[in-house]
Amino acid sequence: MPKTFKGRVINAGEITGEALVSHVGVNTLATFQKSALKGAKVIIGSDQNNPDIYGKEITGKILCLPQTIGSTTGGMVLQTVCSMGSNPSAMLFSEEIDSLAASGVILAKIWENSPMIAIDKLGKEFLDTVKTGDQITIHNDGTVEIN
Repeated sequence: MPKTFKGRVINAGEITGEALVSHVGVNTLATFQKSALKGAKVIIGSDQNNPDIYGKEITGKILCLPQTIGSTTGGMVLQTVCSMGSNPSAMLFSEEIDSLAASGVILAKIWENSPMIAIDKLGKEFLDTVKTGDQITIHNDGTVEIN
């Protein structure tokens, strides 16, 4: 039986996909920049300070994280990878979405018509439960099922 969590919808959508979990804040600049600068179709996590996602494919995954951290360019970096079509399919935040991620997610939706889903406030138990490789189903109302 799936474990279900309910969060606040930032960008709605429905999808089933594979989880990629970071238990620490994701530095968007350090994580996405290397692949983005190369114009790569697939983003590989390049932040050596985040062993949860370093060297792992991010494009098309459901990125589960507490928040984003780091440079004030974080929102622009998210918007850029969305414009390239190499973004995660969803970002699921255990905590309240931070302002940098929110700006990138919202600008990508408005300017790029990005389908990237974003849900926050899923809670600490969500991040303690979900594991990299789990299948996750996301619903428009912010319900997230770990299958």
